[in-house]
Amino acid sequence: NIQWSVRKLLFLLSFFPLFFVISASLWNKEKIKLLSNLLVLGAFLTAIIGLFQFSLQFILGIDTSLSLWEKITTPLLGNSFSQSVFQHSSWLVNINNRTFFRATSLFPDPHMLSFYLNMLFPLSLAIYFSSFEKKYAFISAVILLASLLTFSRGGYFGLLAGTIFFFSFFLARKKYQLKTASTVAIFFASILVIFFVFFTTPIGQRFFSSFNSQEGSNSERIKIWNKTIEIIQENPLLGVGIGNYPLSIEPASTYRDPIYAHNTYLDLAVETGIITSLIWIAILFLSIFNLTQNKTSLIFLGFSSGIVSFSAHSFFDTAIFSVHVLPLLIIFIAFSAIKEKSYELV
Repeated sequence: NIQWSVRKLLFLLSFFPLFFVISASLWNKEKIKLLSNLLVLGAFLTAIIGLFQFSLQFILGIDTSLSLWEKITTPLLGNSFSQSVFQHSSWLVNINNRTFFRATSLFPDPHMLSFYLNMLFPLSLAIYFSSFEKKYAFISAVILLASLLTFSRGGYFGLLAGTIFFFSFFLARKKYQLKTASTVAIFFASILVIFFVFFTTPIGQRFFSSFNSQEGSNSERIKIWNKTIEIIQENPLLGVGIGNYPLSIEPASTYRDPIYAHNTYLDLAVETGIITSLIWIAILFLSIFNLTQNKTSLIFLGFSSGIVSFSAHSFFDTAIFSVHVLPLLIIFIAFSAIKEKSYELV
């Protein structure tokens, strides 16, 4: 379907100028700090809305909360897209026979919210450890909590990957090393929090179900991956055409039907060919590498950790066609292309 291909391609091309605007602009420490703070502030406000929306189900009940949130989000998503979102909704999750209205904030689904928050969580940590201001610790905690309440298992994987990457490089830098006593205290406190979250709450149950291949959504995802690989083997070089994967799975599908490979790398390979997917992986890897090389700035480590989070989550979902996630990713990648490495931000 050429029309579908053109629509998808125009969507991607409409955001590409952002890369050149960011990478070609003259940046100094004040401007980068301002941009970083604005990005994190956006994530904080989004998380607050998500926590409010999640809490409504315990006050109004799930059905009333769903109805209310549909009315709130429809003007933001548009009538056509919102109808598709509600028809194929992933807003609810069942954990041990208990249904929860997942945190979605003003996003179309919890997975895109998870992508967005998890990419900015390391940046909020970078700002906190640059200043040690308590307000940034609070902001980071709010973003983290909202991310956990999306109940996105791919999101949990991305969150862990980005956070571990951040702290691995952060603690390796002598400039930022904490005193031994503080490090030990934080370590044991973190262990207690992790133990509580992952062993006594639905969040933990949701996370550990990710490793059960027999679980419904997991087994279905594996089937989708296997089918996608079969199609890739039939069209290895050029794929089936950008935007045309749904038709290769279901010829009667419509443009708004949420049919995709649940894996960004497979999605790119099946629609545009294996070479394109490999190029995408190389872009992500080089961006992470270049950003991490800037050892004078935690802000750049926050950017690179955000890309790590995106890359890890991309094994389970596709966000390159999200109007919320793609611009953020382009901003992070653009900073990796800036040759200047002497920003003394902290």
